[in-house]
Order: sequence, then C-alpha cells, then structure tokens
Amino acid sequence: MLAGISPPPLLGGKGACFSAQAIVTAMGLWSTAAGTGGPLLYNGTAAGSHGSVTAYLMSVSFGLTTASAAAVTIGLTGGATTAPTSTTAITSRANLWLGGQASLCTPYSIGTPSAAGTFFLPIGQIGTAALTAEISDDNLIHLGGAIVVPPGYFVSVAADAIMTTGVIDVGLTWIEMPND
Repeated sequence: MLAGISPPPLLGGKGACFSAQAIVTAMGLWSTAAGTGGPLLYNGTAAGSHGSVTAYLMSVSFGLTTASAAAVTIGLTGGATTAPTSTTAITSRANLWLGGQASLCTPYSIGTPSAAGTFFLPIGQIGTAALTAEISDDNLIHLGGAIVVPPGYFVSVAADAIMTTGVIDVGLTWIEMPND
C-alpha cells in the first residue's frame, strides 16, 4: 500500500450495500416508459428531508436463460419519475450485510415510470444463437457508483430493441448514502 493512502471504507460493512435480481422475459425498450426494466430501481425517498438517500449504482450482471429471437444491446437507462406504476415485484432483493435493514430505494422487476429514460448506456449484447453457442463473457459490469440516483429518479436495465422470446436474469448492486 502506498504511504499515506488508506483504502476506502467498506460500504457493505456499514450496511449500505444492496442487491436486486429480476428474471425478465422479452425485455423492453429503453426509449419507452411502459414496461421498463429489469430490474428498475426507484428512489422514492423525499428530497431535502431527513432520511432521504442517494443511490450509487455499483454493478450490473446478467445471464441469458432462454435464447432471444432478436439480437439486442442491453444497457442502463434512467431519469426523473414519480412512483412507477404497473410494477411487478422483484424476484429477490437483499442487504449485502446479511441480516441488515432493507434498502430505502425500491427495486421492481419491471414498472412504468412517468417518463421514459433520458439516456442509454450500452453494457452488453444478446445474440440469437442457441444458448450452447452464445458467447457469454464479462457479464458483471463494474460501475463504481458512476450512475447516481437521487430522490425522485429511477435507473433500469433495458434494451435497444424488444428481446422477443428471450429470458434474461439480471442483477443490480447499489449503495445508499444519507443526504442529511
């Protein structure tokens, strides 16, 4: 270790690191609001109030479980929203400090934000080959908190085309830091 430089604090050790996993069939388009996700992370904490948090996306992971009839790029999208509607419960969620309190942000498998995402950050591709022939490499993407989700915003995994017949298992990890 370099003299005078200490490692960053272990955020999982503060009980502030969370995960969510969704199994999504025919992942939707990033450019439309309806059926966005999997997963969709919504920060519904009240901005400027005691107890609000900001979420920092740490990583996304994915694995294809049923071949897609359409080749797509998957990526991240997000933007401002009121509470999402037409939501589907998340497949699993956890505080990565096992036994710790639940996150203040809410993950959904899919949902409809009040507006479509305002950006698309590609993270991987899904081809149309059979699963035995599909190349599956580097499916854990480290983001290091680069995507910031303040109160009243969402972030979601989405595709650039409808992933017809494809089933994908997607995970997100994030940390929550108090705004106080």
